[in-house]
Amino acid sequence: MRLLDVILLLFLSLFRGNQGSSAALDSCAFLGEEERKSLYEDGDVVIGGLFPLHYSPVSSPLTYNVKPTPNTYNYFSARALRWMQTMTFAIKEINGRADLLPRLKLGFHIRDSCDDIPVSLRASFLLANGQPEGSKGNASQDEAAGLGCEAVNRTVSPVIIGDAGSGVSMALLRSLGSFHIPLVSYFASCSCLSNQREFPTFMRTMPSDAFQIKALAQLVRYFGWTWVGVIGVESDYARFAIQLFLKESVRYGVCAAYTHFYPVGPNHQDIEKLLNVIQVCYVSCSSYILPAEMQDILREMQRRNLTGFQWIASEAWATSKSLWENSANLLKGTLGFAIQRAAVIPGLQQHLAALTPSAIHRIAFLAEFWEETFNCRLNGSANAHNHGLGSQQSRTPCKGTEALRDVYSPYSDVTQLRVSYNVYKAVYLIAYALQDMSNCKAGEGPFIRNTCADPKNFKPWQLLHYMKLANFSALGEEVNFDQNGDPIAYYDLMNWQTGPGGSLDLVKVGFYDASLPAGSSLVINDSVIMWPVGKQALRSVCSSSCPPGSRIARRKGEPVCCYDCVPCAEGEFSNTTARDLCIPKTVEYLSYHEFMGVLLSAASVLGAAVSLAIIAIFYTYKDTALVRANNMELSFLLLVFLTICFLVGLLFLGKPSEWLCRIRYPAFGISFALCLSCLLAKTVVVLMAFRSRLPGSPVMKWFGTKQQRASVLLGTAVQVIVCFIWLLTSPPYANHNTDYHSSTIIVECVTGSDVGFWLVLGYIGVLACMCLLLAFLARKLPDNFNEAKFITFSILIFFAVWVTFIPVYMSTVGKYIVAVHVFAILASALGLLLCIFAPKCYIILLKPEKNSKKFLIQR
Repeated sequence: MRLLDVILLLFLSLFRGNQGSSAALDSCAFLGEEERKSLYEDGDVVIGGLFPLHYSPVSSPLTYNVKPTPNTYNYFSARALRWMQTMTFAIKEINGRADLLPRLKLGFHIRDSCDDIPVSLRASFLLANGQPEGSKGNASQDEAAGLGCEAVNRTVSPVIIGDAGSGVSMALLRSLGSFHIPLVSYFASCSCLSNQREFPTFMRTMPSDAFQIKALAQLVRYFGWTWVGVIGVESDYARFAIQLFLKESVRYGVCAAYTHFYPVGPNHQDIEKLLNVIQVCYVSCSSYILPAEMQDILREMQRRNLTGFQWIASEAWATSKSLWENSANLLKGTLGFAIQRAAVIPGLQQHLAALTPSAIHRIAFLAEFWEETFNCRLNGSANAHNHGLGSQQSRTPCKGTEALRDVYSPYSDVTQLRVSYNVYKAVYLIAYALQDMSNCKAGEGPFIRNTCADPKNFKPWQLLHYMKLANFSALGEEVNFDQNGDPIAYYDLMNWQTGPGGSLDLVKVGFYDASLPAGSSLVINDSVIMWPVGKQALRSVCSSSCPPGSRIARRKGEPVCCYDCVPCAEGEFSNTTARDLCIPKTVEYLSYHEFMGVLLSAASVLGAAVSLAIIAIFYTYKDTALVRANNMELSFLLLVFLTICFLVGLLFLGKPSEWLCRIRYPAFGISFALCLSCLLAKTVVVLMAFRSRLPGSPVMKWFGTKQQRASVLLGTAVQVIVCFIWLLTSPPYANHNTDYHSSTIIVECVTGSDVGFWLVLGYIGVLACMCLLLAFLARKLPDNFNEAKFITFSILIFFAVWVTFIPVYMSTVGKYIVAVHVFAILASALGLLLCIFAPKCYIILLKPEKNSKKFLIQR
């Protein structure tokens, strides 16, 4: 379609606005090329329809010397014609019912989308604007047939059923969305279309690919295929589907041998390239391909004699019988999910079969189908020249005695009513929405000022409102939609088997029901499956299982499914065969919920609670001699920092993440630096206090309260700078370690820079050494409340814990290394707390007679 035509049509639509459904473009002139081929029947509400009756375009070269000719198309789709006829049948059925829309007649306006975006856009604009020019009065279906679908004054369509392809549907939505015209697709499955923010006017009776992908991934896992090839056409549909499949299959340990996209309408070179890739796919090939492209691929595979592949079909071709005719040996054993099938649509078979040469003689789509089916030429027909379907001169005239019952055609095959059933439900969705609109009572409507919409003169967005809320029954099945306009997913698992006379027999061997719990949503009956080779499918693995006496050696840079088998080292042996499946590994980390995690958590909380209790005791007795004599401010600071140290232990529990790893090590280093800086200041105060008692000594005035605070901050600032540089250069991070055990993934925090970690630990050791040295020097100073000896004991315990920690830390792996680290933090903090403050609490609470100034100055 030319860009000028689209612009002109869009201009006409904007100029016209949302007029009544019967308004005509009397004052506007259509400047594009008139498209006469359509199927139309008038009604109070005319439903638009888009069906891919032709596909596989043949583009003519552009010389820019002459006006470009319209594309021709290689194939006519009898299957899509059945979908179109199902729509006309459903509308006819509704018009004949007394219980549904009794005062409203539905009509239809159906056009060929050719599975081509430019053609679909043009057709959708014509549906949304009515007939562009000419007027021969309102025509009935029979009159329209008699006119060969020529120009009549046609009502605009406020809703469109279509299109079949996801990519085409997206293009239509981006064009029609500005006019709020609902689009109901019967076959577009891309999960991207569920985005209501981007496509608010979209609904479908076809399940979203998000469900099909889960079903396919579970199918691959069920049969133990871990090494599959994935191919798809270069389209939004295939790209979205394959991206979701790869993401979902990783959960089950499935590896993609390759992922290959090829262009729409591939040439010989594209197919050659694809088949060169396919040949490395040993068994399972998952494909997101349309039937037209699949035909070309199978034709080339037949030429190369490539057989024995296990095909996994997406719903796009899982039931496409047209592929079987010349490729039965290639497709035998194919497994694929098909959308839900209707056992029967009463009256549809008779409706489809009610075709005779005289009845379809001048109806474009049906006439073309008749000529293709019987390879003859109807008198006065000129269908083929527009669609590249072959020369009319090569066909003999139709005899008039042809009958559909004498030949097989996908058009009249009602054994697999799947997409047709979706079309049927789409028509009923609109009908029930109109019924709800008709039942609206004045003053109780859902629109502004509680108004109702007129069923014979409404805006498209008003109809969409009712469609979103629709809940109805079709052929005994409850039909409803989620918040994204998607139906609840149900798929049949189909197996391609050879039937009588070599025909295709689509056998249901299982199903997938998204409404069931996750573990039981896929049900398969293995006993009835026919495989491509032998009685069962070949194993699909990158590497075979390792025999006894050997072990798995992973191949660097390749998926986890690929490995080599190497002999066991001397002194080692294996007497079991290694697993031949990539199964989910056990994830290991120190959790809050396991016994060890619970104990350490309880210890951390208990230590913090004891520290807070001592703070309360010291605050209560803050005016007593003991508390005042032992530097009350530094004591309170030390208790607060010890509380933080206990709580830091909790940061080492739970599943590691990037932010948690970056917090836990600096928090540990800084909290202990604060504690030891306080201890160092307290020890210095003890020494300076006795030093100041010497005659003429001015020492204490140089180490007063402000200087003590500054020393704590200065001692901690060095640690803060070290941690800051560590985080900037090579910070800790979360890592999934599989080196220790092949069946276990250890989620751990890696220090990033070992230098940074040991600098933090080393600085804590330096502060502890300084505390120990000064406390040792002051341990025998004459003072009843001298705490230097207690500081000495606490630092000795501190050293004992951390000197023991280092070799254990270096030799432990997994969650136990975390447990050792947390134990070291709690033990050292508890040693400081008990050695320094337990004796004081003992005197304050149990020996109050010693907590006096008199006792203090005895020595």
